[in-house]
Amino acid sequence: MSLKPVTEKFINKLKKDLSPGVVSTVPDQYLSEPRSRWRGISPILMSPANVKEVSTILSSANSENIPIIPYGGGTGLVGGQIQDRGPAGILLSLERMNKIRYLNSEENVITVEAGVILSDLRSAAEKEERVFPLSLASEGTAQIGGNLATNAGGLNVLRYGSTRSLCLGLEVVFADGSIWNGLSRLHKDNTGYDLKNLVIGSEGTLGIITAATMKLFSKPKDRSVALIAVGSPKDALRLLSEAKDYFGETISAFELINKMGIQFLKETGLNFKFPLSAIPEWMVLLEIGHPVRFGTEKNINDFFENILSSSLALDGALAENMRQQNDLWAIRENIPEANRRIGSVSSHDISLPLSEVSDFVEQARLEISKLGQFRINCFGHLGDGNLHFNIFPEKGNNREIYNDIRPTVKTVIHDLVHKYGGSVSAEHGIGRLKTNDLIKYSDPIKLKFNNSIKKAMDPNGILNPGVIFETNY
Repeated sequence: MSLKPVTEKFINKLKKDLSPGVVSTVPDQYLSEPRSRWRGISPILMSPANVKEVSTILSSANSENIPIIPYGGGTGLVGGQIQDRGPAGILLSLERMNKIRYLNSEENVITVEAGVILSDLRSAAEKEERVFPLSLASEGTAQIGGNLATNAGGLNVLRYGSTRSLCLGLEVVFADGSIWNGLSRLHKDNTGYDLKNLVIGSEGTLGIITAATMKLFSKPKDRSVALIAVGSPKDALRLLSEAKDYFGETISAFELINKMGIQFLKETGLNFKFPLSAIPEWMVLLEIGHPVRFGTEKNINDFFENILSSSLALDGALAENMRQQNDLWAIRENIPEANRRIGSVSSHDISLPLSEVSDFVEQARLEISKLGQFRINCFGHLGDGNLHFNIFPEKGNNREIYNDIRPTVKTVIHDLVHKYGGSVSAEHGIGRLKTNDLIKYSDPIKLKFNNSIKKAMDPNGILNPGVIFETNY
């Protein structure tokens, strides 16, 4: 059956089964997204207060074939939170479902509703001397439900894994309104297919996550942060190997930064303090989270001296206190905002096998140079192979003049990523932006079974139509 638009008659009937305040018109900010690529068309916003109301909404929408567009914090970068065409559906926000249901610091678990803002979750863990390690530039707005729906990565994947790795259990409402109470606190459970990990990363196309049980971790007793200049991405990877041998699993972050990122910070007037005498072509931001305080200062100083004396590092700055640590992190964390202010021609969230990163960067720069004059800002989570390879206009040029060449730029980069055995979506998801890329670069057997799963779990196709898979309206 084909999808149908939401009607006033349907809304008035559904209102009777929902508490006051659930149904409203859509405020303008819910119809836009950070990169201004899409404009939403949903005429109605529903903000349920509990899982039963989510179930009521989905059951009713499913019976009438009305689309449901799940909306978290609105920070997604691939259009998964926006319906821009087709029969206008219901925008479903879980922002009112923002309770912390359970926290046990001895068990190192926390159960939260999907609308809990990531920074609030991290603060709740901090109050119990625990760490919830998922950390994003958008954590003051992003909600944990959206983080799970996209399997968000962030700054600490090297040590703790992506959002999927941090989740023990889920509560999910499926398209027919059925509620799965899978809020397990178990670390081991081999009873059948893993429904939890099927839903995580499905971008709201298989079910609506309403709550989750997440892992907490012991808070490191001490931390060290350093900014280290290196000659190339290849040298950065050698440095990563040395650091792993020296510090083991205590490396919390290993971020690659390019000179262009620093230039963009200056150009856009963002406040930052740069500790090195000159801006090198490549840098690494290294953070170590020490489990004990004893000997940590000597360990990091010894490592620092070794890499400088061996010429693996060209220069470096080791933070001496928390203020300096925050200053170093501000460099990395402000780069996405600088990018936004400059305005990219084409942005790429990619992942590569570590051994292929250096060759990819060299080849990609060469291929892009053949297309014209561009500025490239390559940065990201080198420790797990996730790069943001973003291409910008020459200084003084408006990015609109590159509109005709933008598809070619994207194809060149994604073809190279595929050639080197990488992924064209490392942590942002597929959304509406990369549906054609999924078809082009994915294994056909994987696509076949993905389609079968979608049809089995959402036979009427009401859940986030047009996301991951193209929808023929």
